Amino acid sequence: MENCLPNLESLQFILQVLGGKWKIHILSILYFGKKRFKELEREIGSISPKMLIKELKDLEAAGIVYRQTFNTVPITVEYSLTEDGLTLKPVLNQINEWAVHLKQKVNNQSKQRPGEQG
Repeated sequence: MENCLPNLESLQFILQVLGGKWKIHILSILYFGKKRFKELEREIGSISPKMLIKELKDLEAAGIVYRQTFNTVPITVEYSLTEDGLTLKPVLNQINEWAVHLKQKVNNQSKQRPGEQG
């Protein structure tokens, strides 16, 4: 059990930084390059501007997202992954592969249950 403690602390830290409904979604969009605030808002769809601002601030505070402002009228703001954020690319790919595999497994199991109609 002692060997598990550092892993649990690391997992708790990861969940603190990346946890919640929106952060992985935001990172997945920024994975493909810089985005303006409105672009992020449109691509996510069901997030409120207030929540998007909060999540971006959290990711920026964690050093994963970089916020760049341009002195235009109106002010233009772009978000991108930092160097540390870019190191998440293989992790995001791995999470995606795991999710696809698990989803297929769950779907196959639900199709095989006797007495249920699909």
